[in-house]
Amino acid sequence: MTTLDDVLALQTSSNVLYAPDIKPVTESLIVDTSASTGTLSVSLYNSTQSSNVYAYITGLAINNNSALFLLESDGATAYYPSNPTSNGTALSANCAIALGAPGSTTTVTIPYIAGGRIWFCVGSTLTFLLNPGSSGAGLVEPSVSNTSDPNYNLSWDFCEFTYNSSQLYANITYVDFVCLPIALTLTSTTGTVSHVSGMPSDGLTTVCNNLIAQNNTDGAGWDQLVVTNNGSNLRALSPTQGIVFNSSLFENYWTDYVNDVWAQYVSTPLNVDTQASWGIMTGNTSSDLTSLAFSCGSFPKPSAADIFSASTGAFAPQATNTAELLNIGARLDAAFNRSTLLIDANQPEGEVVSTYYQNSSTNHYARIVHAANLDNRGYCFPYDDVTPDGGVDQSGFVSDPTPANFRVTVGGGNASVKRDVFPTRNRGRAGTQARSMMKRSVSWAEDVKDPIVVEDIDRDLEKGEHPKLLNELVTPSGGFKLPASIERYLAPHLAKLQASPFYINRLLPFMAFIHQLIVSILSISIRTIVSRVFIVAFFFLFYFLGLLPHGSDGATQRRVLESSIVAANNGTVLLQGI
Repeated sequence: MTTLDDVLALQTSSNVLYAPDIKPVTESLIVDTSASTGTLSVSLYNSTQSSNVYAYITGLAINNNSALFLLESDGATAYYPSNPTSNGTALSANCAIALGAPGSTTTVTIPYIAGGRIWFCVGSTLTFLLNPGSSGAGLVEPSVSNTSDPNYNLSWDFCEFTYNSSQLYANITYVDFVCLPIALTLTSTTGTVSHVSGMPSDGLTTVCNNLIAQNNTDGAGWDQLVVTNNGSNLRALSPTQGIVFNSSLFENYWTDYVNDVWAQYVSTPLNVDTQASWGIMTGNTSSDLTSLAFSCGSFPKPSAADIFSASTGAFAPQATNTAELLNIGARLDAAFNRSTLLIDANQPEGEVVSTYYQNSSTNHYARIVHAANLDNRGYCFPYDDVTPDGGVDQSGFVSDPTPANFRVTVGGGNASVKRDVFPTRNRGRAGTQARSMMKRSVSWAEDVKDPIVVEDIDRDLEKGEHPKLLNELVTPSGGFKLPASIERYLAPHLAKLQASPFYINRLLPFMAFIHQLIVSILSISIRTIVSRVFIVAFFFLFYFLGLLPHGSDGATQRRVLESSIVAANNGTVLLQGI
């Protein structure tokens, strides 16, 4: 029996997405009350140089029993595949959404979706197949590690998202590979714009060239991550995917660094802030020098495959204290990839972005890919969202509880630098709810009492909570929506306006100012307004009744006014200067 966690983990490891056997308990609360309930306009912008670009949208339909979902080619019709009788069954609906000419925007509409992906392919359509499953059809997705996959030699990529009644969360991902530049822009109903820049149009070339250059420096095999087709760069694989093709790749890469870490913490304590109820856990190298020991358990020396994948060997789930050790392991794994364990004994609270990847033994793939992104953001390894409290996001996400439009740009031709800083707030330690991180592509938790906002995103590595998955299956909230025909007509024009320099540089700041002004005015309480009116009325009453002197005796006038104010039981001091 599979849970949502299980099927999303399986999707990551095997490239097949199934509906879960065990439905989240909150799912029964969801009622789709109208055709417009729980839908969002998504603008797909073609920034490539090709007129032959296709998009696909896949996931699990929250309002349809978590069934496998694909969006049909018209950008509006939901396709729920029937459970096939054999593996490799073709789709019975056309789900290739043509994007049109370069510079054009195609607008589609999506329902609430869990584990969502928006796929792009330049120059061809993609092949998705179906396998039979215990709870419905399983979607066989494109793979970069299966050379017999019909999509293997095509230029394709995807971003990840979750859309539910609490929020839209989306991120760009390089955990498995780099291919097409993808940028995200999320506009809320209040006019707030969140943006992840992605790579410029030549981003893949930059990554491939730098991987080859790094290999020329250390000879570790980084050049083997570059995949070409007919002499051109096709994609750059992550180290984990590279190891799939060559099991000895990076085999001893981390050995010296790991030994140095083990030696350093023989006498020096390593403090790991779980950013959860366990608080700060302190560890040291064991007396036999074989493990890094904490009070709740220990970690053996990790291999290169363990460090890059974050899911095997030293960082695999343990039999006891599973959640706590996974939490600690996530922060250790992030520090290994960023090579900061020798310079920072307080993880992750002592971390500074400028010190990441500075050791010669580091995840150079992550270093190179981060540098190739205009805002340096994007998931480059599974725990790239590990961040100190108050730190700056590295994973490249956008999130908002009231999304109005989600714009996804493919191609990088108009990539812009707009760095969104998402500070995190320390919400406490033991006994309270605290912020922590979540490994990419693992599912929401089902505790959905508090919606997520971008300033305070709860992620929990060990419990299966993820910002794009958290609060997923709550009852849809109602709201005013335009008729679908009007939305379809206005959406392309709105998307074009939102992409213009006039909107970004002039109109948006003006709208933000007006919004803040209105909020400030409305925030004045009725009691405050009445008290001010009451004071002014008394002033004129005393003046016209002759109770206030009209001469030059200002001191007497001020004393009378102050007495009136005290009698009115109002403590304001604004009139004391009269």
